[in-house]
Amino acid sequence: MGWLFAVALGLQEQKRAAVFRALPPMVLGHALSIAMIIAAVLLARVSLPHRALKIPASAILFAFGLYRLFRSRHPNWVGMRVGFGDLTLWSFVMASAHGAGLMLVPLFLGSPATPEAHHHGFRHATAFATLSAPSLLAASVAVHALGYLVTTALLAILIYERVGVAILRRAWFNIDLMWMLALMITGAFILLF
Repeated sequence: MGWLFAVALGLQEQKRAAVFRALPPMVLGHALSIAMIIAAVLLARVSLPHRALKIPASAILFAFGLYRLFRSRHPNWVGMRVGFGDLTLWSFVMASAHGAGLMLVPLFLGSPATPEAHHHGFRHATAFATLSAPSLLAASVAVHALGYLVTTALLAILIYERVGVAILRRAWFNIDLMWMLALMITGAFILLF
């Protein structure tokens, strides 16, 4: 939903540059939020068995989606006159409140170690101490942040330049509802795989 904030800032200043200026702090806040979740999961993998991570991860995703489904209000502590730090903090809070990093949890849970995996030379999924885990964290955050940047930038510029905000009155659909249902479905699927 950062694209909407970027469009609002562009309309407020009546400059396309304001739309682009809003993107870096929003991406930074989003990336910090997901990095914290991924780092927590990778650290938990070091000391907890796979099954001990799988059930709570599933429960957290499902419960968070259900909570957000019934408690959908957004924090409104920030105004429209914001600087880089304010916008970064807002993006961090929004990404955390929406559970952006939670959707990546299944990718980092790993799978239980099997004798066949060790026999064929595959690394154990809990090998956080190896160099692959920190690089995996960095790469995951970078890919996710890049996807967020591209999507947010395209939507913001499209709405700001071509479509206009009037479409929001006619064609609005609840993205939050779709996101919360996606979190709940993902939580349920974790138990199956």
